[in-house]
Amino acid sequence: MEGKRRLAPSILAADFMHLQDQIDAAKAGGAEYLHFDVMDGVFVPAISFGMPVMKCVKKGCTLPLDVHLMITQPERYVTDFVRAGADILTVHYEAVKSPARVLEEIRTWGVKAGLAISPETPGEEIRELLPVIDQITVMTVRPGFGGQTYIPECIDKVRQIAGWVNENDYAVDIEVDGGVKHDNVDIFLEAGANVIVTGSAVFKGNVEENVRIFMEKLIAQ
Repeated sequence: MEGKRRLAPSILAADFMHLQDQIDAAKAGGAEYLHFDVMDGVFVPAISFGMPVMKCVKKGCTLPLDVHLMITQPERYVTDFVRAGADILTVHYEAVKSPARVLEEIRTWGVKAGLAISPETPGEEIRELLPVIDQITVMTVRPGFGGQTYIPECIDKVRQIAGWVNENDYAVDIEVDGGVKHDNVDIFLEAGANVIVTGSAVFKGNVEENVRIFMEKLIAQ
């Protein structure tokens, strides 16, 4: 069951010297989520930011925080990230031993539970978990770095998962993350995604205008 279409700008690509202004501009343009990428240098090569930055962002942001944990053993930090302000908390299928248990723990805190899958993970791996997922994030690039070109084969995975969700009337949002730009977002929407993560395509240039262009495409589809 496809939910409302939303844009989730990733602050990984933002200018941190002007972060509040850029967040405000993204909201003014129509963004409804703010995507927060947490990377530990272990699960993925890069290191980003964690709870102290997130707490600061939460104080100055009224948008729901869509928190994507690209870290090893994310179950260790569920409580901490919820308390820091996560509204949607997503862990990687490849990083946990018992995805269903972690998803249930996240839900007990009253926040949405998300599961992300990397490009090499087949959609079939998570099919049985869909009833306990609030949001599935299909990585369309290899996790850990911004500015990559999306992997075309991942579009079929989005379409496959959207088919299962619609056939069973699951209340699951389908999010895509990686390589989304103004000139290709239609491809992801047509495949069944309803939450779009994008970084540089929002935060490079006029943020408010960039978001408005995306929102026009999301609404028009």
